[in-house]
Amino acid sequence: MTKILVVEDDVSFRNVLVQMLKNSGYFVQQAGDGDQALEICCEFDLDIVITDIIMPNKEGLETIQDLMAIKPGIKIIAMSGGGKYGPYSYLPLALKLGAKAVLEKPFMRNEMIEVIEKVLNS
Repeated sequence: MTKILVVEDDVSFRNVLVQMLKNSGYFVQQAGDGDQALEICCEFDLDIVITDIIMPNKEGLETIQDLMAIKPGIKIIAMSGGGKYGPYSYLPLALKLGAKAVLEKPFMRNEMIEVIEKVLNS
């Protein structure tokens, strides 16, 4: 079973995303920020981390860098609505830092599943 960590500070959106992924057959862990994500990544053998970019404490770009340093083979999907600057300023940076794919919020369930499968098979 594919093991996914969802890193998202918006509790409502995170809960919806976690439930959607569980209903699609994935094992899902969750974190509210990058610091929690790093702790969970050290405890569990994960296949994919799906992280938001704009978060309190440790934001997504820093989280991607830290994850790549401690688990170089980890597959990361970055997602962002971009806040006041839009996702176009953050998502290309996420790819440069090591994310395998990006998703612009809002996205549909089928878009997320397609990206997950593409990343798993890459």
